[in-house]
Amino acid sequence: MEAVLWIVLAVALAVGEAFTATILIIFFAAGALAAAGAAALGFGLIAQVLVFAVVSGLSVAALRPIILKHSRPAIETGDTPFGVEAIEGSRGTVVDTVDGDHGMIKIDGELWQARSFDSNETFAPGEHVRVVKLRGVTVLVWHDDSPHL
Repeated sequence: MEAVLWIVLAVALAVGEAFTATILIIFFAAGALAAAGAAALGFGLIAQVLVFAVVSGLSVAALRPIILKHSRPAIETGDTPFGVEAIEGSRGTVVDTVDGDHGMIKIDGELWQARSFDSNETFAPGEHVRVVKLRGVTVLVWHDDSPHL
């Protein structure tokens, strides 16, 4: 019966983790599952609590730093950005006039829908711009003041 209670606790903790962004509660769910295993093997309540505490503590200490390291953006870790992170901050050339309502730019040979970051600004074809933000499949752009090769 104690094993079932530990399993219920593990499931409740796992569901609780789904509603948080802490990546912490799931380790206690793992500890509860380990305690359920100890209960199923016939260990007493004190041993079950110790198994819960040890497994929870070790998993938090060992796994959480690794998970957090891999969940940080590339700009923080020094890795090469890709996907959305690679688009924001990249440079492009205006292909079709860009204003607050419409436009098109080319980034690394790919065409992107673009809007001016400031709806009052307009960029003519041939101008160089920098991507400030990506919203869906549309980039918001601003002046690119860096020198071009």
